[in-house]
Amino acid sequence: MWYNGLLDLAWWQVILATLILTHITIVSVTLYLHRHSAHNALDLHPALAHFFRFWLWLTTGTVTKEWTSIHRKHHAKCEQEEDPHSPVVKGINTVLWTGAELYQAEAKNQQTLDRYGRRTPEDWIERNLYTKHRSLGIALMAVIDLLCFGVAGITVWAVQMIWIPFFAAGVINGIGHFWGYRNFECSDNSRNIIPFGFLIGGEELHNNHHTYPNSAKLSMKKWELDIGWLWIRFFGMFGLAKPRNKGPIAHRVPGKDMLDGDTVLAIANNRFQIMAQYKRQVMIPILKQQKAQMESELRPIYRKARKLLARDITIIKPSEESRINAMLQNNSTIRLIYEKHQELQEIWRRNPGSRVQEKLSHLMEWCRQAEASGIQSLEEFAAMLKSYSLQPAR
Repeated sequence: MWYNGLLDLAWWQVILATLILTHITIVSVTLYLHRHSAHNALDLHPALAHFFRFWLWLTTGTVTKEWTSIHRKHHAKCEQEEDPHSPVVKGINTVLWTGAELYQAEAKNQQTLDRYGRRTPEDWIERNLYTKHRSLGIALMAVIDLLCFGVAGITVWAVQMIWIPFFAAGVINGIGHFWGYRNFECSDNSRNIIPFGFLIGGEELHNNHHTYPNSAKLSMKKWELDIGWLWIRFFGMFGLAKPRNKGPIAHRVPGKDMLDGDTVLAIANNRFQIMAQYKRQVMIPILKQQKAQMESELRPIYRKARKLLARDITIIKPSEESRINAMLQNNSTIRLIYEKHQELQEIWRRNPGSRVQEKLSHLMEWCRQAEASGIQSLEEFAAMLKSYSLQPAR
C-alpha cells in the first residue's frame, strides 16, 4: 500500500527503524561532535567523520563550528553567568524545556564562534552546503522518511527532530547539572544521571566527563556503561577510531614509602580520584564513628551537613557553608578531617603553575601533620599517598 511507503514495514518494524535512526544520530553527536571535535579526545578516520557530519546535517541541521564553540564555552565558563546553558544560573526548567532555544541564541554570538570555534571544518562543502543550507538537510530527511515509511514517516521524522534537542540540549545540559550522583567533586555542579548510557550514548555520565573532559571514555566505575565507548572500540577494530594518548598516568608502587617529584605529578594527574578516596577512606568511616557518639540533638545538624563536607569549596552556597560550620563547631575530629581535606585540595588549587618542588614541600608537610593527627584512617591515607608514582603510557 502506498501509505506504508516503499519499505512497507509492520508497525513494530517502524518503531525499530526509528530507534536505529535516532541511535545513529546519538552516535554522531557523542563521537563526532563531542569527543572528536569539541574535546579532541578521539581521532576519527576522515570518511567516518564526514559521514557523521553529513548525517547530522540531515537529522539536526547542526553546524559543527557552532556546536563545538558552545560546548567549549560551557566548559570554560561552567556555572557562571556566561555559561550558555547552566541550570544553576538559568534555572532547571529553563534549560530542560528550552535548551534548544538557548543553543540557538548562543549560536548567533559571533564572539563565541571566533574564540571557541577553532579547528573545526571550513572546507567547501561546509561553507556552501552544511552551513549555508542547514535546513535543506532536515527537509531532505523528511522526504526520505515519507518515501520509506509512508504516512508513519511523519512520526519517524518528528521523533528524529525532537530526540537530540530534548535529550542533549535539555536533559544532559539541564538534569546533568541538577540531579544525579557524583563520582568526583569537580568544581562545577555536574552529575551522572544514570550509570547506563543508553538514551544519549554515554553522555548520561556527565560528572565523569566534566572531571576528565579530554577522556574519550566516559565510564569510570566497573558498573557504569558508556555505549559511546563500545562504538569507539568497534570502529577501532577497523582502524576508523582511535582514542588519543594522554601520556603518563598514576599508579601505586608496592613498598614505596617516600614522597618525591613523581608522587606529586602522579597525584596531580589523579587528584580527583585521590579526593574521592579521601572521602571513602577517611571521611565516611570517621563520620559514621562520630555519629554513633553524638548526642541526639546534634544528629539533625550532622544529617544536613555530612554530604557537603567533600564538595569542592568553590561551589558551596552560603546556606550550605553555614550548615558545615554548625557541624564543625560541635566536633573537633570532624573539623580536623575537613580541614585536612581542604588543605590537600589547596595544594593543587594554589598556583597551578608552581614548581613541582614547591608542591612537594606542601605535600610533605601535609603528610607529616596527618601522621601526627592520631587518627588512624588519616595516617593510613598519608601512607597511601607516598606509594603513588608515574607509570609511562604504553
